[in-house]
Amino acid sequence: MRLASVGVRARRAAEPAEPHTEAPEPAHHEHAHTEHHPSHEYNHMKEKFMNELGRLSLPMWAVGAIIVVVLVLVGCFIFCIFKKCLGKKKKPKKVRERKAGRRRKAKEGDGEAGEKEGDEKKEGEEEEKEQEKLGKLEFSLDYNFTDAQLIVGILQAQDLAAMDMGGTSDPYVKVFLLPDKKKKYETKVQRKNLCPVFNETFIFKIPYAELGGKTLVLQVFDFDRFSKHDMIGEVKIPMNSVDLGQPMQQWRDLESGEKEEQEKLGDICISLRYVPTAGKLTVNIMEAKNLKKMDVGGLSDPFVKIVLQQNGKRIKKKKTTVKKNTLNPYFNESFSFDVPFEQIQKVQVVITVFDYDKLGSNDAIGKTFMGYGATGVGLRHWSDMLANPRRPVAQWHTLLPEEEVDAAVKAKPR
Repeated sequence: MRLASVGVRARRAAEPAEPHTEAPEPAHHEHAHTEHHPSHEYNHMKEKFMNELGRLSLPMWAVGAIIVVVLVLVGCFIFCIFKKCLGKKKKPKKVRERKAGRRRKAKEGDGEAGEKEGDEKKEGEEEEKEQEKLGKLEFSLDYNFTDAQLIVGILQAQDLAAMDMGGTSDPYVKVFLLPDKKKKYETKVQRKNLCPVFNETFIFKIPYAELGGKTLVLQVFDFDRFSKHDMIGEVKIPMNSVDLGQPMQQWRDLESGEKEEQEKLGDICISLRYVPTAGKLTVNIMEAKNLKKMDVGGLSDPFVKIVLQQNGKRIKKKKTTVKKNTLNPYFNESFSFDVPFEQIQKVQVVITVFDYDKLGSNDAIGKTFMGYGATGVGLRHWSDMLANPRRPVAQWHTLLPEEEVDAAVKAKPR
């Protein structure tokens, strides 16, 4: 009985195990079936696509047209990519050759145009030079062999170039000898006149033996009270080319002269004080600095001359002591002048710094002036003095060439 029950149990246990072991076989079979038959998937996708297509409301010819357009666009896109990738190598050579040819032509054209422009500019400049007329000057020359004097006459000028805004000029003439320029003369200013008559004579004391190495310079300037005087033109006469055996009189065309840089002559500090009730003007010469070297040793022996004048006439003159061997002298010397209140606007104070010379004449280093007709610093200093009665007003003044200040002093205010 025990053996029979064991056998029954064994059967019961084995019966459920059989379907469990056999169950995987169909799964394995299905997997193998799907691997070995991919056409089933294609058919499935085709059926799905046709079903979706059947649901669309578009007719079949419209769908075919869309497909054709899409294919054409894709073809064009592929063609463009092909053209860019493969056609790039051949194109640059031709392009470079064309560009190089264009550049050469452009350069050649620019070169020819530049040459033409250059030639035209040169011709234009030459024409302008030919057409530019500065005017002409008449002068006379004579030599006094007895007194060893060169006599220069400035007679007149004609057709001078207009330098002012109104189409006129205020001409005057500077006369000097090169190369030393020790002595300079100048004519009076002729107001608003392009054909001025001067008729002035100047004398240079110079031995005849030394005259051959000199050059006489006649420079015509346009006077300007408010700025630097403009040169209209000049005449240069080498003295070794002139026969001084007899007097000569000649017209010469003016030539454009080289602009000279303003020579630095130094500065002077001056104090002015005016007491209206007493009619007393006090001028204090305080100091000077950076004066021009006048002596051989590179120094100077400066002193200052003060002139009070009215209408070109000297009323009174005074001078400081001489300071030996210095370019930066300190004076601090005061001088008083009697000037009534009604005359204070009509007078001029002219300051000249000289280099003292024992053997010869004293040479002027530079000059400045204040008062009637003054401009710039001179005018401002004089105005400050009048605006502050009884109080000393100090001011630095830049020294100017003697002939320039003399011309400004003589000229009438505009």
